[in-house]
Formats: sequence, structure tokens, C-alpha cells
Amino acid sequence: MVIIGKDYCNKNAQKRLQLVFRATYFVVSLSKKAASTSALAFRPILQRTQSYVAIDIDPSNSHHLDHEPFLDVDKSVLADLVKDKNFDDLSKYGGTKKLAAILETDEKNGISGDQGSIQKRVDEFGSNTYKKAPVKGFMSFLVEAFKDSTIIILLLCAALSLSFGIKQHGLKEGWYDGGSIVVAVVLVLAVSAISNFKQSRQFLQLSNENSNIEVEVVRDGRRQHISIFHVVVGDIVFLKTGDHIPADGLFLDGHSMKVDESSMTGESDQVEIDETENPFLLSGTKVMDGYGHMLVTSVGMKTTWGQMMSSITQNVNEQTPLQARLNKLTSYIGKVGLFVAFLVLMVLMIRYFTGHTFDESGKKEFIKGQTNANHIMNAAVRIIALAVTIVVVAIPEGLPLAVTLTLAYSMKRMMADHSLVRRLSACETMGSATTICTDKTGTLTLNQMQVTEFWLGKESWKEKKSLEISPDVTELIKQGVGLNTAGEVHVSSTSVCPEISGSPTESALLSWAISDMQVNIQQVKHANEIVHVEPFNSEKKRSGMLVRSNSSTRTTHVHWKGAAEMILAMCSNYYVRSGMLIDIDGEEKKQLETIIQGMAGRSLRCIAFACKRLTEESQLKCQHLPDTGLTLLGFVGLKDPCRPEVKAAVESCRKAGVSIKMITGDNIFTARSIALDCGILKSNEDLNNAIVEGATFRNYSPEERMEKIDGILVMARSTPFDKLLMVQSLKQKGQVVAVTGDGTNDAPALKEADIGLSMGIQGTEVAKESSDIVILDDNFNSVITVLKWGRCVYYNIQKFIQFQLTVNVAALVINFVAAISSGEVPLTAVQLLWVNLIMDTLGALALATEQPTDDLMDKKPVGRSEPLITNIMWRNLMAQALYQVTVLLVLQFRGSSIFGVNKKVKDTIIFNSFVLCQLFNEFNARKLERKNIFEGIQKNKLFIGIVGITVVLQVIMVEFLHRFANTERLNWEQWLACITIAALSWPIGWLVKCIPVSREYLSSHFNLG
Repeated sequence: MVIIGKDYCNKNAQKRLQLVFRATYFVVSLSKKAASTSALAFRPILQRTQSYVAIDIDPSNSHHLDHEPFLDVDKSVLADLVKDKNFDDLSKYGGTKKLAAILETDEKNGISGDQGSIQKRVDEFGSNTYKKAPVKGFMSFLVEAFKDSTIIILLLCAALSLSFGIKQHGLKEGWYDGGSIVVAVVLVLAVSAISNFKQSRQFLQLSNENSNIEVEVVRDGRRQHISIFHVVVGDIVFLKTGDHIPADGLFLDGHSMKVDESSMTGESDQVEIDETENPFLLSGTKVMDGYGHMLVTSVGMKTTWGQMMSSITQNVNEQTPLQARLNKLTSYIGKVGLFVAFLVLMVLMIRYFTGHTFDESGKKEFIKGQTNANHIMNAAVRIIALAVTIVVVAIPEGLPLAVTLTLAYSMKRMMADHSLVRRLSACETMGSATTICTDKTGTLTLNQMQVTEFWLGKESWKEKKSLEISPDVTELIKQGVGLNTAGEVHVSSTSVCPEISGSPTESALLSWAISDMQVNIQQVKHANEIVHVEPFNSEKKRSGMLVRSNSSTRTTHVHWKGAAEMILAMCSNYYVRSGMLIDIDGEEKKQLETIIQGMAGRSLRCIAFACKRLTEESQLKCQHLPDTGLTLLGFVGLKDPCRPEVKAAVESCRKAGVSIKMITGDNIFTARSIALDCGILKSNEDLNNAIVEGATFRNYSPEERMEKIDGILVMARSTPFDKLLMVQSLKQKGQVVAVTGDGTNDAPALKEADIGLSMGIQGTEVAKESSDIVILDDNFNSVITVLKWGRCVYYNIQKFIQFQLTVNVAALVINFVAAISSGEVPLTAVQLLWVNLIMDTLGALALATEQPTDDLMDKKPVGRSEPLITNIMWRNLMAQALYQVTVLLVLQFRGSSIFGVNKKVKDTIIFNSFVLCQLFNEFNARKLERKNIFEGIQKNKLFIGIVGITVVLQVIMVEFLHRFANTERLNWEQWLACITIAALSWPIGWLVKCIPVSREYLSSHFNLG
């Protein structure tokens, strides 16, 4: 007998073709299998009995030969099914479960995880990705750079200079002045555009990391984590509170699920999801309550979310607060530079037209009535180009670039340090954090939960290993642990140990039940029916379930699990091992509370189980699960050790002036014990005011709360509202607050905080989307690393500001004084553009990529309103600028006689000394306060490389590009003189750092950031 598989094709021709193929395949298979019966190496497949011949055709071979999947699926109807919430189309398929069968999905085991099977689904229905809006290319950044008004004026001047020069001296000699300016401008623009383009690509890459979230799917009978981009049609996705729904789909099973569809519909009300009334789950929405399984029906561009996201252009040009302050500073300095350039322009024009300027042969450049128009225009263009170049040098365009570079660099390095930055501003704001409010579980602890104690009434399982418990009580405990859970157990045929999925707490409880209580989870599930579920709630700190036995008795129990003291308050009696009930009176309650406190004092998380048997009459009357008059089944104590590195990290924060506050849902005794282990509390300190419960904190008057909040270091039994209240109160006191969170209900506090830090492992997608930075390993040490990087970003920017303002001040003063006094400037337009390239781009690259050092944690946090330019920076930059101006002006007026050289060589010495001064000063800028400017320099290979490249390019400019840079070759004595002048900036910098500075900020008087 041959059993023909289901034929999905409705066309007669295709049916006949398939029948012919199967008949042929059958004959071939029969002949092969019959022939193989004599071979002992193979299992006999042809078996003769008295009544029939059975032929076993291997289904694994026949399936892919004669089966064409998904032929009964209209892909367009399937794609619109959830989008349109179309019950008619769903009923045509026979409902969700029938549709799952058509999609070849097993309700319990999901789809096959075989790569070929997955690829077939991708080919049929598409991948869970969407087309992205085109990103800006390199040419866009180049065009943007060309739009700068000063650059346009410079190019215009270069064009005029080219035309006049070629007309006057011919093409061979006349193109140098104008051509040199063009080449220099293009070089500056190209370097700037390349830098911006690379950072743009890096930000986009990090943005893609943000969207690559993990989801839980059921494949091959087990839960597994995959990327959202790998979800396919037919997948069964496990959803829980806080999850982002990864694709369009239908609700298969679950309990109390509510979804926030505001991202799609704009409606803020949460939508209830169930099998009958509303099974439709839209991609891009969020699960706000409950849990369940979803059948994926459409992915990627077939969903409304995918179509919407493909039309959105990601903004990679987010302006951070620091960039806004720097733009303000840039504008202020630019105005000063514009004023100086205007003065230089007027002075040079007046001196030229009054006959006070001379050419290289000593003749007057302008003689009224004798100088031709071409010479006049050429001189005017040269003067205008010089003035515009002074503006270009004066405007510190490198400041925003430096912020972009340091943010991009820090974001990349933070990713390697287990921190994913979602918002750029968080990088710099974290450096100013004064308080960190942290969770306990998984952040301060290892998140490796293990049940170490079990108490049945007042008897400890730990002390009595051979404790015999009444079968009735045992059955109730099995129900309470095995059914009242969001975790799952998968028993693999290839593995001895069962695979347990779920939160660390749920996993630890299930593991204990299986190993210590010998609970068979599958048997418990088959023996009982779950009628109603109240999922875990972080405010009530408990979860409940109504369970009906499948036995003939059909008994019904309500089970509760949660915080021990809260469950105990709901109980009126408890079981002992014999199965007898003991009433909980005042004395009994005290003894049970003492057991809870004892476990909490040993740093154990204490969870209680309780139940109540319901009559049919009481079931009909109750709308919610009864939570009074319960019977206590027992307590379990879960150990979650502190991370070994936490104590040192907490001490590092104290040293850095950052207060650590632990906010936990555990009871006050567990919280105290963990806080002492972590170093948040000190045993020799007054702990009465340092620890508070959430309810107490909540009930303080506003005045009392503000008075006590600085001294509170631990808040126990807190709700998400208490955490939000804590953040709001701290901000009112002027604190810069960072807060960690992992739950959906933590979202308001994460948004309210100056820096929201969500957990990458235990954090829900709602929490991650509300946060600024995702801590990928849930480790408090990574939070401290983020703090270091935040400070590093801020101090790197300050280093660059000091370096650039030194160049600005020196260049402006030298050119202005020289123009006023002698009617000429020592630095040409091309030379100034070269200096601009060194300080704007190469300088930014060198100083903005310094890595964080431990000495950053020796400083106090930077206040919200503290100016960017501190008195220490003013001291350093004014000393260096004064030295450079003095030396270069001496060279300007006495250089020819000192070195015995002509004017062109003197100008080359000035240019060379000025550039080398900036290179040496770059080392000074590495350390704003420390005298050892070479400390840690070997770690920054980029800094060393950029300095080396700049030196090589400067040698080429001076020695080989005479016409381009308007320079003369220097001998070794002149080079040695230039290097000596520049090197003197090191001892000057060392001496200047010995000068104390006042605390009043000079820059605040000038409103400089």
C-alpha cells in the first residue's frame, strides 16, 4: 500500500504529472529496496506477511522530491491579513492553527531550523528587512564643504589671481599664486569631506547595531535567540512584556497580553490580544503586559512598519549640547577674526594705494598714474585673499569636527567595552554625571541565580535532606513551580540535561524543581489546565495563575508566587510536611518573618509560593484571582553573588565624586546585605538614614524628600514610580543623574534621567528604546567604563580647544601687528591654509582620539553650567600664544639681521617656526594640568602617526614646494634654529603649570561656552 501525500496543486495537469512521477519513483524505489534485502548492511525494508506487503518509502527522501510547499497560500492575501485585521480571510484559512499547518509550522515545535528550510521561506515570502533611504555619498559632503562663504570668496580670489597672473606673466609662470591657493583649498576641503564621510558611515553602522535586536523563536522544539532580521514567515515567536513585535503575525496562545499600537495607529490606549476577538499583532508595536506565542505571517517590506521605516531617512547629524556650545564659541571667535581681517584689509589697502608697499626689488608697488590696471587688480586680489585667509584661520571650524571625531571614536571603542550608544549626547553628558542610580540584579550581581534554601513552614530543606513531604503538598508545590512560570523546559533527545529558558529567577526555580524536587514539568502541564494568568507585575511583585486538574476530580486551585513578605501577608495558614494545616497567628507570623529576614540577611532573594482551592461557586463569583486566605506552600532562597569587580568600581566612583544609589525590588534586609557586599554601604557608617523603603520614600513630603535624598544610598522594595520619583528629586537638587533599568515600567525613569542606561541581556526592548546607552553585558563595571569615556570625550574637546585657540590668537596677532607696522604679513594665504589644515583636521584627529585614563576618575564631575574654557586652559593657551607672538614678531622685524638672510628666507623661517610651534604645542595640549606631557603617549599610535606625517609634509613644503608654498630651502642651522624655537614651548608649558589659578572662570565673563 502506498500512501500518497497531500496534493496542494489544484490544476489537473499538474496532478497527473505528479502521479506519473510518483509511480515512476515507486517502481524505482521498489526495485532498489527489493534488491537490497539480501544485503546485511541494510535494514530489510520489504517485509512479507500472510496478508500483505508493506513498502516503506523514506519520507525524508520523498518529501523534497514530490512536495511543493506553500501552494495553498495566497501571498498577497497573507501579507494583508494582519495589516487589515481581516477576519474573513483568516476564517477562509480555517483560523490561526489551520494557517500554521498550511505554513508547515508545528504549534509546539515551531519550524525546522535547517538552513535550507529557512532559505526556502525567505525565497517564498521575503526576509525581515526593509529598504533603507539612500544615504549621503562622499560628493554630498564635498559639496556641503564648498558652500562655506569664506571658501567661495577664497576660490573667487584664486580665480582672479590666476587670470591676472597668467595675463601678466604667461601660463608657465603666472599660475603659481592663484593655483597654489586653489590646491590648498581643495586639499583642506577634501580632508574635511573625507573625515565627515567616514564618521557618517560609522554613525550609520552603529545605528544599524541599534536596530539589530534579538528575538526568541521556537525552532526544532526549543526556544532560541535570533536576530530580528532572521525571522521568517511561519516562525513562532515568544513574546513577553516589553518586547518589540518583530513582524506581522497572529496570536497563537498566551495570557493577559496587551499591546501598545501607538507607533502605528497613534492611539495611546493599550489593545488586548486574544485568540478570538483580536489575534492580530502588528510589527513595530510593543508588548506592555502578558506573554504568549505569535505565528509570523508577513515580514519586512510586506508589513506596514517595514514600508514606513523604508521611507524614513536616519538623521546622523544629531547635534549634541556640547556641539551647540562649541558652535556658539566658534561664532564668537569668528566675529573677532572677521574684525581683525577687516582691519588688516583696510591697513594693507591704504598702505598700498598711498605708496607704502614695495616689491622684491625695493620699488614702490603703486605709483599714481603709472601702475597699470592689471598690477592694481592683482595686488588687490592678493590683499583680499590674504584677509579672507585670516578669517578662514581665525574661525575654529575644527571644533565641531573634533566633537564628531571624538564621539565617533568613543562610540566605536565603547562598543568594544560592551556599551552601545543610542544617542550621541549621552557620551558627553555621562562625563558630567554626579549620581548613578543602579539596579541590583545582574548589574551589581552576577545574575547567576541558584536556589540554596527551601523552607516548608518552619522546617528547612537544607538541614533535612531526607525530608518527606505529603504527596498532596508535593503535588501543589509542583503546580506552583512548574505552571506558575514564564520559563520553559525543553527535553532534547540528544542531551541528558533539559534546556531551561526564561529569566534567571524563573530558570533557577525550574532547575531546582527538576533536580531537587524531581518535578517532571511536561507531566505537570499535561495533568493540569491553565485557566487564567496574572503575569508578574513589578509594582505588586507577584504573579498568579488559576489551574484546573485534568483528573476526574477537576479540582481548581489559584497559585501565587512572589516577594516572600508580600505573599505571607496574603496567607492565613501554612502546610507542614505531613500535609496538616497550621493557622498563622501573630506568633507564627513573627517566626515566619524571622525566617525571611534570616535568608535576606544572607543576601538571598526570598520567594514564597501559596495556593488556595476554589469551589465551583467561588469560581463563578470571582472576576480576579483571589489573593486572601491563601495557604503558604513554602519559601525558597536564591543566591546571586556580587560581581567581584563591583566593590573596586564603586570605590572608584566615590573617589571621582559620583554618588552610587542602589534601587532594588528586594526586601530591605537583602538590599542592606548586598549593598554592604558591594561597598555602597560601609559598616562603620550610620545606616539608618542611608536605607529606605520605596513606600516610605514615596510618602515623604516634598521638603522632607529633598532634605534626605542626598543621604539615601539604598532604596528597597521600590516600584518603577519610586525610581522615577528619585530621579526627578535628584534633578531638582541640580544633580546630573544616570539611571539603569531593564523593565518596561522603567521606561519613564530612563527617559527622565539625564542618561538612561538599559541592560542588554535582561532589558526589554521598551527599556532599550527609552535609554541613551545599552549596557550589553549588564555589568556595573561597564557603567563605570561609560563614565570614563564620557569624561574622556569632554576632556579631549578641551584639549583641542586649548590647542586651536593658541593657533588662532598667535596667527591673528602676528598678522595684525605685522600689517599695521610694516604693511605686509609674514604668512601667505597658502601657508595659512596649511596651518589651518594642521590644526583643524590633523590636530582634531590627534587630540580627539586619546583614550580614557585612570586619572580621569581623580577629578570631580563637571557641573551643568561649567564653562568649556577653564582658567587652567586660559593660563596654558595665553602663555603659549604670548611666546609664539613674541618670538615670531622678533623674527619678523629682526630675522634678516639675526640670520643674515634675505626677506624670503626670513619669511620661510617664520613660517617653519610657526608650524613647528604648533606641533610641539600639540604635545602640551595632551595634558591640561599634568606636567608630564608624554605620559601614555605610546598608547595613542594615531597621535604619533599624525605628528610624524605632519613633520614629513612640512619638510616637503619647505624644501621642495617653493613655488607652491612661496618658501626657500633652509640649511641645517636654520632648521635647528626653528626646532629650538618650537621646542622651548615644552619647558615654558612645564613652568606655566606651576602657576596657580583662581576658581572664578574668566570665560564666563565673555560668555565663551
